[in-house]
Amino acid sequence: MPTDSQSRDYQRLSDLVIQSMAFAIRQKDVAIAEILSRALEMSLTRNAGGRNFIERRTLSPDIDTVLEDLAELKRAAKGQSDKL
Repeated sequence: MPTDSQSRDYQRLSDLVIQSMAFAIRQKDVAIAEILSRALEMSLTRNAGGRNFIERRTLSPDIDTVLEDLAELKRAAKGQSDKL
């Protein structure tokens, strides 16, 4: 029997990366969240470009949210390291 995460209908690889980034951020794991941020960028930009390329996808508001959360986590982590 599939779990909720297995039965969810993901349309794009980026959907899973966003979910993983959010999980890493909740765990306050900056290093993994940054790696996943790069994976997100790669998954969103692959097969893009070229002379006749026209972007037709709409980006999820989840992308902005998770990137803002990562920036906030990085600021908090920097603040902690500055105190040491």
